[in-house]
Amino acid sequence: MRFSTTLLLTAVPLAAYAAPLRMTKRQVAAIDVTVLQFANTLEQLESQFYAAGLSKFQDSDFEAAGFGVSSVAIQQITNIQSDEATHASVLEEELTALGQNPNSTCSFNFDSALTDVATMAATARVVENLGVMAYLGAASLLTDPQLLEAAGSILTVEARHQTILNVLSGSGTAIPSAFDLALTPSEVLAVASPFFSGSCDLGIPANPTLTVTNTGTISQGTSLTFSSTAINSSVDTSTLFCQMMIGGNPFSISLPYNQCVVPNTVNGPVAIYVTSDDNPLQSNVVNRASANNILAGPTVAFIDAQPETLGQMVRSSGTGTAAASSSTQTISPDVAASIISAQGTSSASGAAATDASAASATDSASAAASTSNSVNDSSDPSAPFRDDFTGLAPGGVINVVGWSNIPSN
Repeated sequence: MRFSTTLLLTAVPLAAYAAPLRMTKRQVAAIDVTVLQFANTLEQLESQFYAAGLSKFQDSDFEAAGFGVSSVAIQQITNIQSDEATHASVLEEELTALGQNPNSTCSFNFDSALTDVATMAATARVVENLGVMAYLGAASLLTDPQLLEAAGSILTVEARHQTILNVLSGSGTAIPSAFDLALTPSEVLAVASPFFSGSCDLGIPANPTLTVTNTGTISQGTSLTFSSTAINSSVDTSTLFCQMMIGGNPFSISLPYNQCVVPNTVNGPVAIYVTSDDNPLQSNVVNRASANNILAGPTVAFIDAQPETLGQMVRSSGTGTAAASSSTQTISPDVAASIISAQGTSSASGAAATDASAASATDSASAAASTSNSVNDSSDPSAPFRDDFTGLAPGGVINVVGWSNIPSN
């Protein structure tokens, strides 16, 4: 059976009455209005994404993606979609109460993200985590305490959604960190803007989009490669750096652009940037907002280093699982840690340093050719399922690591 968008939305008007805030028309700061309009657009993006997926896919599509009981995934995604639609409805009411036009001028295109259920499920993890990052990052911008409370009540629900989607991935950790990441609005748009169809002027400049070009599974020890409109033939990449931000670290992990290796301490979502120097980015969004070295990004990737039994009970590998591409270079954790230690970032990032006898960064390229990692080894039946989403390219190409790059039609 197919799932009607109309049926999914019928609960919204009643649910809206239970919203935590009903405002009378009054004056609020311009920044508060901007944040509300920004949040409304993101909620519409989330709601329409899930509704489109539920309308498109049948039970058999979920089963082919590894869900032995398709109703498990369908029920959870349906609930998430209903929540997002309610959030959007309430935000529109708040904007109207403040004398603002609640209608977003943005439209969306999810064709590349809805080629199959596996791609949808992988993309949903990023979409939902982006919601958490956006609300958390906007908290410091709001000046009205009532709006701050309302935004916080949405943020906690977005975080619950993220946990469910981590479980449904079959390969992720339900709660991978004790801390979440916050993004500035410009950083949020770097991840979200490829979903926009046509122009979408929110009054906020978007950072240049960054895409991870690896076509195999991203895991600890993977050497990352990138593309971005900000990184063209005139840019000397030897002068650039990649920065990886993970929950709980006060600073990003800073590495040379051409030696951007995922540390052996990373598990869960990571925000990845390309910068013009090696000055680590601060995790605190207020301090990072003034950073002037961000060239592109972030993009968001999931490093599923600690798959859990619960997720594996919900989902098997399915029929769509593809082998990791040979274009993904993976080195051993010791070599990866050696590169990170050589850059002197262990004190800032909290990454564990290896013994001084570990292979040097110079040896890493040759070591990669002969060193395997079970997380990347498609012949290993215990390897996590390859559905790591790493962003949409500006041209409408979705990159779900472990699956083929899928051009939009």
